[in-house]
Amino acid sequence: MKTTEKTSGAEKPAHVPLPLKYRPMTFDDVVGQEHVVRTLRHAIESGHVANAYLFVGSRGIGKTTLSRIFAKALNCLSPKNGVEPCGECENCRQIAEGRSLDVIELDGASHNKVEDVRPIIEAVQFAPTVSKYKIFIVDECHMLTASAWNALLKTLEEPPPYVRFVFATTEGDKVLATIVSRCQRFDLHRIQTAQIVSRLKHICGLEKIDIDDDALLAIARGAEGGMRDALSSLDQLVAFTGGKITEEDALAVFGLVSRQALEDLAGAIFAGDHAKILELVAAFDGSGRNLRRIAAELMAHIRNLIVYQALGAKGVEATPEQLKTLEQQSRMVESARLFRIADQLTELDSRIRNALSVRTLIELSLIRCSRIASTATIEELMRAVRAMKGVACPGIVAARGPQAHDGNPSAPAVPSSRRDGGSPYSAQPSAAPKVAAPKAAPSAAMAAAEGEGRPVKAMSRRDIVDDAKLHEMMAGIPGAQVSEIKEK
Repeated sequence: MKTTEKTSGAEKPAHVPLPLKYRPMTFDDVVGQEHVVRTLRHAIESGHVANAYLFVGSRGIGKTTLSRIFAKALNCLSPKNGVEPCGECENCRQIAEGRSLDVIELDGASHNKVEDVRPIIEAVQFAPTVSKYKIFIVDECHMLTASAWNALLKTLEEPPPYVRFVFATTEGDKVLATIVSRCQRFDLHRIQTAQIVSRLKHICGLEKIDIDDDALLAIARGAEGGMRDALSSLDQLVAFTGGKITEEDALAVFGLVSRQALEDLAGAIFAGDHAKILELVAAFDGSGRNLRRIAAELMAHIRNLIVYQALGAKGVEATPEQLKTLEQQSRMVESARLFRIADQLTELDSRIRNALSVRTLIELSLIRCSRIASTATIEELMRAVRAMKGVACPGIVAARGPQAHDGNPSAPAVPSSRRDGGSPYSAQPSAAPKVAAPKAAPSAAMAAAEGEGRPVKAMSRRDIVDDAKLHEMMAGIPGAQVSEIKEK
């Protein structure tokens, strides 16, 4: 029977919310939980159905839906292929409408005391009326008190052969270990963004909703892995726009940052463009975007970049447009810097809850991230210095002759000293007066260095900062520059 409502003397079908209208009715309709569906199907097909099952997972990913589908599959009068509920027999219709006498649902949040579970203990003594199994579905079971669980423990461990229990919870760690040990536990996954987008696109086609791909992606991002949240958001957007749904509509309703703007912000961080970072944050704040989500959104983007650098496109769940951006930005910064940026974003997420000024904290944190991405680390400087010291450079190779040794052929070569700020290793002759080489005999190490053509003078901080060879090497590191070197 369809629900109708009267408007202007005429009757029309009442609106059914999309989460209810497109709630999965069979195993084939379930999205993103293939590991659970496969196990339940095999259990029904082989007849190895356990006494109790425990479904654990976040909100809106299919715990209660799977419980009902499983109950229908067990009690269906004419299952398809032996495991799939037909959805047409009387048992399937009664379970779907919540009026079956043999499938009893209990809300653990509001019925959590011993007296609330006592009817279950009494009901298991009676065989099902018209079905094969009497099934008890307990939602939010972690809310049951320890006394209620203990009262149910004996019945759960040794139920009659016609009784099955299905528990669902968002907090599996709060369920007593003695209960978990008597159940088959399934941890449901958050649904992947691409799967949510695909499902939403299918539903929009059935409902004749005009929506672009970026808007679907924005809805999927906002749902955070929950299909029910995604459908509720789509239903809200349909009521908000009444026509074509664009990405701007989705971003305006949910306070999200667009994909392009988020990628631009990441690019500005990698390029060390502080002005661009401040401009984007100001634009987000001025348009009413949820600034507290920026750290989480950027963290997801950084994670995708790290995975892309390691595995390529096959390891990243992204649209073709996102893959192009990942390919470009993965060449801008190395993975070690990405890990340090991720640490900075994690610190931002932990501090933002108690921040006096969210915008200021975000601006400063993102500028720190840009410095991480563009400033050379001391490890990189030391590697460059070691590489430079191991290469013979013009002006520092030990040579024999009256000029190099001031008439003493046994003295080591000494680089010329530059007092005008230039590099002492320059190939050009120095204008400063020559300094006589020491007359002492060279040590064995110095003699070996001289024979190998390596420098024998220790490099000072000014030598490193002013050296042209080092600057040439640092030019190969994107955005790197010699800013400061501290001596111990």
